[in-house]
Amino acid sequence: MQNYFNYYTEIEEHFQRRRGSLLMLSTLDWSLIAMWQEAGFPLQAVLAGIDATFEKYAARQAKGRVRRINGLAYCAQEVLRAVEDMHEAATGALRKPPSTPEESGFEASRIAAFVRTNAEAVRECATPEKARDTYPEISHRLESIAASLEGQAAVSTESLEQQLLVLEDQLFAALQAFTPAENLLALREQSSRELAPYRSRLQTVQIRQIEQQFLRRCLFEQNHLPRLSLFYMRHT
Repeated sequence: MQNYFNYYTEIEEHFQRRRGSLLMLSTLDWSLIAMWQEAGFPLQAVLAGIDATFEKYAARQAKGRVRRINGLAYCAQEVLRAVEDMHEAATGALRKPPSTPEESGFEASRIAAFVRTNAEAVRECATPEKARDTYPEISHRLESIAASLEGQAAVSTESLEQQLLVLEDQLFAALQAFTPAENLLALREQSSRELAPYRSRLQTVQIRQIEQQFLRRCLFEQNHLPRLSLFYMRHT
């Protein structure tokens, strides 16, 4: 479970280590990681795909064909290949026994505090006129989830994550409905520009998923709304 919730950070750090220099991941990179996670790509496969990409890059570099790897999209095809290979070779071997709450850092009390903080943040953001009914309702449901967690010895994080993602999807739908069309168009054009260098390396379904994740990330940030997934719970 720890790897599941540290998915973003582990991929970011591994990519930076292989690149040999600190490179801040772009919104596009984070969207691609989100797509991999939502598709159920094992962390080990993603890291193996990144390794394979850099190994092939080193071989080309030795032949004098040098092209800097500046984003995770360059690794997309190798990641997909690693996922397929891993499923074929050892699907069952990838499963690890779940960590206890103490091992994972996801104690019920800490999760409850995270959910309650998000409930307050959503309630405070209930300013757009057309979203007044949506935000308080989601805030109320988050408060109920937080209350139900208090006093529990253990938490089913998989089930809880699904509940939180449903609420986040509802927030995202409200944001799309109440964001002016010209703003949505500008974000889609920005996404298209950033994706342009990578389109030949990505499948159509991947492009659509990345664009959707890009839009979600931007709308939440612009409206100062918290991400509800346990991915975003701090561990320090």
